[in-house]
Amino acid sequence: MQNFVNINLLSNEQIISLIQSGLAFKREERKPKVEPRFVANLFFENSTRTHSSFQVAEMRLGWQQVLLDPQSSSTQKGESLSDTLKTLKSIGVETAVVRHSVNDWYEPLIDEDSPLMPHLVNAGDGNGQHPSQSLLDLMTIYEEFGGFEGIKVRIIGDLAHSRVARSNAEVLDKLGAEVSFAGPRDWYPETFDQFGTYHEYEDGLAELDVVMLLRVQHERISSVENANFSLVEYHNEYGLTKERYAMLKEQAIIMHPAPVNRGVEIESGLVEAPKSRIFQQMTNGVYARMAILDALEF
Repeated sequence: MQNFVNINLLSNEQIISLIQSGLAFKREERKPKVEPRFVANLFFENSTRTHSSFQVAEMRLGWQQVLLDPQSSSTQKGESLSDTLKTLKSIGVETAVVRHSVNDWYEPLIDEDSPLMPHLVNAGDGNGQHPSQSLLDLMTIYEEFGGFEGIKVRIIGDLAHSRVARSNAEVLDKLGAEVSFAGPRDWYPETFDQFGTYHEYEDGLAELDVVMLLRVQHERISSVENANFSLVEYHNEYGLTKERYAMLKEQAIIMHPAPVNRGVEIESGLVEAPKSRIFQQMTNGVYARMAILDALEF
C-alpha cells in the first residue's frame, strides 16, 4: 500500500487484513516493528481524536514526528500543498498525514506520480472521505460481531455533511452489511440510495445491530440553518433518547465518531451506557492507525 486515502479503493481482503492487524496490535499478539521513520501531520482543519490518535500510533511504531503547524507554514504564503509535501520529502519526511477542507485533495497529488511525493494518508477531506475513522469503526463492529455479512447498521443524523457517513455507508455495503439511514430528510443525499435505504428513526429500531450516530456539522451548514436550529427539537426528533435506547435489542451497540454533543444526537447519560462503544472506538483508533501506517510499503 503506497497511500491510504480512500478505504473504498481497497479490496475486501485488504480491509479485513487491516482490521485483523489492528486487533492483533490491540491484543498484543503482534509487536510493532519499531523503525526510525519520519512523519509529518498536517491538519488544516481542527481535530482532537484523529490528530492525537495518529500521534500516539506513530510513537508506538517508533516514528519521529516532524512538527509543522499548517497555519504558520508556507501554504499561508501561497505555496501549493504539492510543493509543501515535496519539500518535506526532500528533507527526509517519508509519510504525510493530511486533513484538508478540500474534497479529494489527494487525487491531483497521486496523479503527479512524483518520486518527490511522500506516502499520503488521508485524515479527512471536506465532506468526502474519512478512511481511518471508517477503519476503526469497522474494527469495532468486527470485534463485536466477528464479521459484517447481514449485520444491520443504521447511520443517523447529518448525513449530507458527514465524511464519516459517506465512507462508512459505502464500505459497510461493500462488506455485506445491511445499511439504512435516518435523520433530517433535507440532509439525506439521494446518492446514498446506492448503499441503503432511508427510514423514519424508530422504523425497525429493535432489529438493528449497530446504531451509528452523527453530530450536526454546524461548520458546514448555512447560516440560515444554524440560526433556525433548535437543540431541543433536534434531540426529540433525531436524537437517541432513553426511550429509543430501551427499544434496542440487548446485543445492539451504539457508535459515534465524536465529538459528541450530549443532549443533541444522544442523551448525555447514554454516552457511557452498556450498549455504547463510543470510547472503545477511540481506543481502537490508535490500533487501526498503527495498522494503516504499518501497511505502507517503503
